[in-house]
Amino acid sequence: MLRFTKMSGAGNDFILFDNRTGDIDLDRNQIAQLCDRHRGIGADGILLLETPRNRADFRMRYFNADGGEAEMCGNGARCFARFAIKVAGQKGKISFETPAGVISAELKGDLVTLRMTEPTDLRLNLDLPIGAEKKTVHFINSGVPHVVIPVAKIDDADVRREGAAIRSHKMFSPNGTNVNFIEKRGPNKIAIRTYERGVEDETLACGTGIVASAVIFAAREDCEGPVAVLARGGDELQVSFEKTRDQFRNVTLTGPADFVFEGEIEI
Repeated sequence: MLRFTKMSGAGNDFILFDNRTGDIDLDRNQIAQLCDRHRGIGADGILLLETPRNRADFRMRYFNADGGEAEMCGNGARCFARFAIKVAGQKGKISFETPAGVISAELKGDLVTLRMTEPTDLRLNLDLPIGAEKKTVHFINSGVPHVVIPVAKIDDADVRREGAAIRSHKMFSPNGTNVNFIEKRGPNKIAIRTYERGVEDETLACGTGIVASAVIFAAREDCEGPVAVLARGGDELQVSFEKTRDQFRNVTLTGPADFVFEGEIEI
């Protein structure tokens, strides 16, 4: 029997396990079964709390609902931070290792602020052929790869169809990319919808997508932070940064991380 905690970060939901003993070794099929919303617990992904390999307080491992391991997940990282603080009995600040780099987190009431790794590979105004159509898109790696597409009305975006086509486009092979659609709502505010690789569907929120979209919005609009981002699940998150031309440093993501329930499951 495995003891688990279910958490939600702005509607992006996760199953968390304390694996500091190293006894939990899940294969792809087991992860997919646990994340199945009909036959399992149901989640967008799984997070493992593990002992660090270097100088951080903990190590975070994240697996998408299809069982594949990913470099980073912003909403998951906020849930991970709050979970780690609870189970390890630490106070408000922690650091943890991810394949995308070391992330630091601070708990502020029910909100968690993450200091993210610096975004890389910013590419604006890419011409992307999709069938007979050509789209202008923008790209950045905010811990994982993200395409960002501005739209006039977020509710009219065909997230599933266009997201699936772009997610596996040869321009972003072999690993693919996440796809975000954003609508400007003000000088420093956007709304977002995201198609997530690994989940292979639209999710209610994506933390690294929120960061990617805010950074690209700031680069295109030439605005300073913070940028408020309204996620599909209804939560508003905040992305802060220091901007010098097209360089973004000291990027932080602030948003909710909520406990849903705990339990035990046999796999």
